[in-house]
Amino acid sequence: MTLPTNIALVETLDGLVAINGESNASTQAKVIARLEQHSIGFLERCPFLIIATQCGGEADASPRGDSPGFVKVLDDTTLLIPERPGNRLADSLTNIVNSPGVGLICLIPGMAETLRINGNAYITTEPSYLQQLCHQGVPPKLAILVDIKQVYFHCAKAFIRAKLWDASTQMPRTEMPTLGKIILEQIRGEQVSAKESAAVDDRLDDDIKNNLYHT
Repeated sequence: MTLPTNIALVETLDGLVAINGESNASTQAKVIARLEQHSIGFLERCPFLIIATQCGGEADASPRGDSPGFVKVLDDTTLLIPERPGNRLADSLTNIVNSPGVGLICLIPGMAETLRINGNAYITTEPSYLQQLCHQGVPPKLAILVDIKQVYFHCAKAFIRAKLWDASTQMPRTEMPTLGKIILEQIRGEQVSAKESAAVDDRLDDDIKNNLYHT
């Protein structure tokens, strides 16, 4: 990206604090170093999270979802997340191999507060861990082990502003093209026929049906 030469940027921490202010003591105190009863209870009910990774100045954020409680609590500073089949780009895994720092935002549908967890992540093939993550008796090939450094609950303001769980604000799926059409037109840079996009959509649907948990 080429920025205009006259654009106003905040480029120092002092400049940021001057505009944004500093967090108060109570806000800082909520950041703890290990899980406790409330964060464990949240994870037991959590079916979805976003994992943020980075490497060499490049960042990535990726969704992870499964049945509530899919994130296993091994102890108060260690989590285990199954690696289910995805698009095989492996952006998160590649970043973790090169740079272990991760951030998690954990969500529960209907709850406006989120649980945030920061730490270092490692990819494991340890059988005793993978066996804890089985679906219909089959373990995943990989799992992400998270060594927790920070845990805290994030307030509901963003969800309230977005009305995220308000059913009246949900968009009909038909307002956007199908994923097959989007992918083809992004690749080709031109509009595609309904027949072409339907063929891709069929393949995507088959992948979901056949490879949701196992490949």
